[in-house]
Amino acid sequence: MKNISFLTSIRTATLREIQDLSADQLNAIPTGFNNNIIWNAGHLVASEQRMLYSRSGQTPLVSSEFFDKYQKGTRPKGSIDEKEIEEIKKLLIYSIEKFEKDYKSNLFTNYESWTTSYGNTISSLDDAIAFYPFTKVCMQVA
Repeated sequence: MKNISFLTSIRTATLREIQDLSADQLNAIPTGFNNNIIWNAGHLVASEQRMLYSRSGQTPLVSSEFFDKYQKGTRPKGSIDEKEIEEIKKLLIYSIEKFEKDYKSNLFTNYESWTTSYGNTISSLDDAIAFYPFTKVCMQVA
């Protein structure tokens, strides 16, 4: 599906941009922002898992603790360590690859409709896939 390839391209570009940043750079919160780069990368994964898996009644790849830490409205409660940084980087690509396999195998049969903060109603998995690249994420190196 073309929209899934867009998601893969976005994630690959995101990983390429952050791959060589130090833990200090990834954890720095720029003036005027609430979150840092690595939180935003974790948020990409959490949002995708909730939007695509949880709302389809499927078990997400990430834990409820991961959701709690990276969901909309949260902010870092300290520095994210190297181990978690590497896990987030891995999930950026793996979660989309896994989703594509699950999608092609028709794992998703139901979808819980919801309305976005932009006022758009997402009523199917295909709607969610199309909407996902427009979720609000700001990534900036301090």
